[in-house]
Amino acid sequence: MLQMMTLTSRARAGVRRPSRSTILPPLLCRAVSAAAAPLLASKQPRQFKGQRKEQRPKVSANKQEVEIRQSMTVEALARAMKKAPDHVLEALTDAPTNAASVLDERQIKEAVMRSGMKFRWEKLSQTPQRHNRDAVPRPPADPGKLVRRPPVITIMGHVDHGKTTLLDSLRKSQLAAAEAGGITQRIGAFAVELATGERITFLDTPGHAAFSAMRARGAGATDIVILVVAADDGVMDQTVESIRHAKRAEVPIIVAVNKCDKARADPRRVTRELLAHEVVCEDFGGDVQAVQVSALKGHNLPALVEATAALAEILELKAEPQGAAEGLVVESRTDKGKGPVTTMLVQRGALRRGCVLVAGKTWAKVRHLWDEHGCAVEEAGPGVAVEVAGWKDVPSAGDVILEVESERRAKEVVTWRSQEEELERQGAEHTAVEAKRREHDDTYRKERAELAHLGWRQRKSLLYRRNKSKFSNRPGEKTAPVHVGLPLVIKADADGSLEAILNILDTYDADHQCRLDVVHFGIGDVSENDLNMAETFGGSVYGFNVAASKAIQQTASHRNIPVRLHDIIYKMVDQLKAEIGDKLPPLVTCQILGEATVLAVFDVTAGKKKMAVAGCRVVKGQLERKMKFRLIRDGETLWEGGLLALKHHKEDVNTAKAGGECGLSADGNITFLPGDVVHCFREAEEPQVSAWEPPGF
Repeated sequence: MLQMMTLTSRARAGVRRPSRSTILPPLLCRAVSAAAAPLLASKQPRQFKGQRKEQRPKVSANKQEVEIRQSMTVEALARAMKKAPDHVLEALTDAPTNAASVLDERQIKEAVMRSGMKFRWEKLSQTPQRHNRDAVPRPPADPGKLVRRPPVITIMGHVDHGKTTLLDSLRKSQLAAAEAGGITQRIGAFAVELATGERITFLDTPGHAAFSAMRARGAGATDIVILVVAADDGVMDQTVESIRHAKRAEVPIIVAVNKCDKARADPRRVTRELLAHEVVCEDFGGDVQAVQVSALKGHNLPALVEATAALAEILELKAEPQGAAEGLVVESRTDKGKGPVTTMLVQRGALRRGCVLVAGKTWAKVRHLWDEHGCAVEEAGPGVAVEVAGWKDVPSAGDVILEVESERRAKEVVTWRSQEEELERQGAEHTAVEAKRREHDDTYRKERAELAHLGWRQRKSLLYRRNKSKFSNRPGEKTAPVHVGLPLVIKADADGSLEAILNILDTYDADHQCRLDVVHFGIGDVSENDLNMAETFGGSVYGFNVAASKAIQQTASHRNIPVRLHDIIYKMVDQLKAEIGDKLPPLVTCQILGEATVLAVFDVTAGKKKMAVAGCRVVKGQLERKMKFRLIRDGETLWEGGLLALKHHKEDVNTAKAGGECGLSADGNITFLPGDVVHCFREAEEPQVSAWEPPGF
């Protein structure tokens, strides 16, 4: 008690009060301090107005950081978060349908934050420049190393003007007799040795309208164009097109006026018509040579050869005969025994067996070389066309062929070109996706702007009503219109022929009648894979200059798959148009049999029923009771249907002829008025014809 009084007196006197630690034992003091520490730490000091807030040290949260970017897919975001795609889908309130869906910025941030992570934007860094591994032509050769080479002559002109016959006469062959339909349907390369011992390489191009790309390719690979024009036919469509190709390629022209032995031949007319297309012959003061020939009888062919050789000498055609080979794919095909084969025009260097070539996205190690007669050759120099075997795949006609040093280098070039094509494709797809996203965002903002003045309850109610009406008006699967379609599988003997067929199909413009889809195309004979593809899509197989084995034909017949093989292009197109027409529903036409005018209307009692009868006079043709009738008032059709009765006076009749009167009653609740017109007609179904008209057919 005395001790407590002493302490109280000291406190009153202003003496500092000792802490509890001085009064309590040390061990107990430590225990109390440890127990009170969490409570003291959790208690926040009271803040007064004007008092400066105490700066607390920042403690960094131990969260995973995710690097994000615009337009990430669910799969890409899951990969960045090191989670499964299902985790991202569960984290989103408006989850997309699959892992390939593209997320917007809001969804990306939401998925990261709901997963207990933090995000940072991906740094914009320049894409490292890829080293170009493509093969390129060699630099121009030293003029001192160039030697003379055979000229490359392309024979061009309209279909059936005698191009192949002219070539037959020059090389003493019978190619024209072996052509299907008497027309050339592929580009051919031939070497002709003249009497002087000089060699000339000829390219024979098709003249039909379908083979425009082949003619353009021939003009681009040639030195001189011989334009064949029939003296009895004059300048035609493909003649004009050939002139355009030659001018575009800046190639000189020699005009061969063919069929001068015919009675209706008029060579002067040909040279006169060529003036309209800026081809001025020497007869009119120009520099274009025009030689009158008869390819069938061989008249004046030496003059044509002399004119060609003279022009080639003026052009001074030279090339480097040594070094890596460079050339052009004139034509390519798949041979049953040889595999992929190309017709190559060597433009520079020497092509030998064992060379490694690259063309497009394929490569070859040359196993065999053949000339146009099928004889094996060991080497081919500039200006010579040879067939090359050993390709891994069929290159496209028109591709540039380059020789490389090894197979490894060839694979590297092909890989580079494939990657470049894939990058271009991805870039185009990304551009299309971005354009679609911007369009969607603009539409969304426009819709929101229209509702900005409304409260959130009104806005939500209005959006609900809009969406409800939108989905209720959407047609169901069963009521959706069924479009008629024809899937096609196209097979051809050569790349150029396939290109021509696909170009024809590109002109198809009758999708409103029947949709035309090419589901597969390729080079070579019809295979079981082609049948499987046609059966899957319910389509037809069209083959041009290809065969189908007996087993394939039996399989196609057993599985009801149409296989249509042709060797003439216009017959193939005609059958395709006929098949499209068979897919179309028939057209219903109305044939008017008779016409009558209503003179009066009166009621007739039949049993317990009253029926309206129209008294009519037949103006044209005759009315037949079993046919259909149409009621027309003021030019508008009010009713169509059959008759209950057709009478003349009180007798039932089957027909009422022109000039006679009759009474008729309609099957239905119809009101006739004097002055109405009644037509009697017959409905007939006619096959519908496709509106597609391919150019040149």
